[in-house]
This record gives sequence, structure tokens and C-alpha cells, in this order.
Amino acid sequence: MPAVDWIEALRAECVRTSQAQAARRIGRSAAVVNQVLKGTYKGNLRDVEARVRGALMRATLACPVLGEIPTNRCLDEQARPRASTNPLRVALYRACQTCPNRRKP
Repeated sequence: MPAVDWIEALRAECVRTSQAQAARRIGRSAAVVNQVLKGTYKGNLRDVEARVRGALMRATLACPVLGEIPTNRCLDEQARPRASTNPLRVALYRACQTCPNRRKP
């Protein structure tokens, strides 16, 4: 796998802390981190990249509800179910349906 800035950032975080701690920071398992670093990960690399860029490289995007947020938080919010008892969750759920930042499943 070619050296890519986000993979190098993930590798550096693993050296600085551990694979398990890096995985927690990006919201994925240590197994995913290990496979990405070895170049054997068969899952959605775009998702892992966005999470690394947000959690470790401070990449942000404009959320129509929350304003400027890290890319990994955007992915987390998209994955959350609608909660009709929480007005913020309702607004996020509605906005995420048509947001240009929405990741396709």
C-alpha cells in the first residue's frame, strides 16, 4: 500500500499511544487499525480515512445543524438513529438525509 498522509498519521498515533487507543480515537476496532496499517483491510477505506482525518488530523466540515465539526463526528452523527424525544437529534436526522456531506452506505 502506498504511503498516504492519513495512514502515516494513524501509524504515528499508534506509535505514540497504541493500536487500541488509536482505534478508540477514530471509533473503530483495533483489528481495523491493524488491517489498515498492514494494507489488508477489505472494508470501507474512505470511512476510515475520514475518521482519521477528523480525529487525528483535525479535518472539519460544515454541518448545517452543528456548524464546523470534525469529519469523524459527522460520520458518527449520520449513523445515529432518529430520536424524536430530542430536538437536536431530530434536526440532525433531517439535515443528514439531504446533506452534501452524507456518506453513501
